[in-house]
Amino acid sequence: MTPPATADRNPDHSRQAEVARNTAETSITVRVDLDGTGKASLATGIGFFDHMLDQIARHGLIDLDIRATGDLHIDGHHTVEDVGITLGQAVYKAVGDKKGIRRYGHAYVPLDEALSRVVIDFSGRPGLVMNVPFKSGMIGTFDSQLAHEFFQGFANHAFVTLHIDNLRGENAHHQCETVFKAFARALRSALELDPRAVGTIPSTKGSL
Repeated sequence: MTPPATADRNPDHSRQAEVARNTAETSITVRVDLDGTGKASLATGIGFFDHMLDQIARHGLIDLDIRATGDLHIDGHHTVEDVGITLGQAVYKAVGDKKGIRRYGHAYVPLDEALSRVVIDFSGRPGLVMNVPFKSGMIGTFDSQLAHEFFQGFANHAFVTLHIDNLRGENAHHQCETVFKAFARALRSALELDPRAVGTIPSTKGSL
């Protein structure tokens, strides 16, 4: 998968973006502000998924507006995957040429007995390694397998390398929430502007 040309990305360095994606299965609009305060307005039709997206906004300090309608009469698969794709596209567009960002981020987040680690690299090379042995197949009405589909969609379209590991946990809700919170914190760290690297690309290649 080849990233869109730099000229197609955010030219004014506002670190805001809006992306709409419409298919026969879903209709999704995502707005992001990478320098926000953690405000979220979410409507995907899947309550637990909205709760997880809220973690990304709150703990990533990203303002996030997501509107999604999908074929939930079948199941949540298409909606969750396509939100991941569209969010990835929006973040990729908002981050622009990546000048001055820290590029790498990692975080460990606990919740009671559960502990997860997420490491992210805005490398320009999409990749996901995810090891989360969920203790339950369903979390409310949310199929826990769809967490992987969300992060795969995000990684592929934000052009990031993403490693996600749940190190321990006995409650699937706790496992999933620590993953999303750790992802948010890692994302925040990677996207942070480094005052020692203003205007520079964090790569010896000179581009990402």
